[in-house]
Amino acid sequence: MLAPMAGYSDKPFREIVREWGADYAVAEMTASREDLRCRAKSLTRWVERDEPGLHVVQLLGADPVVMTEAAKAAEDDGADVVDINMGCPAKKVLNTDCGSALMKNECLTAEIFEAVRAAVEIPVTLKIRTGWDREHKNAPEIARIAEECGIAMLVIHGRTRADGFRGDAEYDTIARIKAERGIPVVANGDIVSGVKAQAVLRACGADGLMIGRGAVGRPWLFAEVRAALEGRAWKPLENGAVLRHLLHHRAKHFDYYGARHGIVTFRKHLCAYLKPFSDPLELRPKLLRETDPQVQKALVEQFFSETAPAH
Repeated sequence: MLAPMAGYSDKPFREIVREWGADYAVAEMTASREDLRCRAKSLTRWVERDEPGLHVVQLLGADPVVMTEAAKAAEDDGADVVDINMGCPAKKVLNTDCGSALMKNECLTAEIFEAVRAAVEIPVTLKIRTGWDREHKNAPEIARIAEECGIAMLVIHGRTRADGFRGDAEYDTIARIKAERGIPVVANGDIVSGVKAQAVLRACGADGLMIGRGAVGRPWLFAEVRAALEGRAWKPLENGAVLRHLLHHRAKHFDYYGARHGIVTFRKHLCAYLKPFSDPLELRPKLLRETDPQVQKALVEQFFSETAPAH
């Protein structure tokens, strides 16, 4: 599964990872308040009717009534699944008592789960962390509440809110929840290779894996993981193949956003694709500043013609 990532898991990227074998892809989180979710930028995080596969909308909020209204709107607009965000550790999210801040209020989480689940016919899923901090790892209790309220699937990132994305993810908490609960459990955090995917499944016995940052700039990670889980060998992509797939993603991105906006918003993806490579001609800064789409494309091609993988 592709994790929801603000600024990354947009429609073009979701289509790309599906091409590489992802079974399930969650859209970027969107605010549940109507005045916020109906803004132009937020609408790109909503239901894309022509998107292949399941349409999964992730909602951010802390008011059961507002979350219910947003879930109904998503269902009416064609969502197949509504996911509740209780994992985001960003300060601007926490300041509104949303995201992983909800893990501090188990009574409120129960109200939200019950209200949203009763309001829609489609499955309601949940993404959480292991707790607010390492002294308060209450994910097992949140999981119990979620299961009792009819949440259909639970995704657990193996870090606390206080950890952010620092340090190594841990899987003992995920393993405990999998052993205690009957709800499907998906492991998330630091899955960056096929070997690591195998190790995570052995460690926690999860029903599935969710991959986030590891796939940015490497969407073929899903194919690598699938190969590992099926006992097949995986051969790293050569420079020419990386270039082809980068340009394919870029073309999809530009088709969706338009070249003028797309050349700016694709820079973060471009940085990720180029990160493993050396840059003997020092083209990277110029390439990332370039505002002409055709010149940028030529610079990308030149970059790959003159460089070699750093690993």
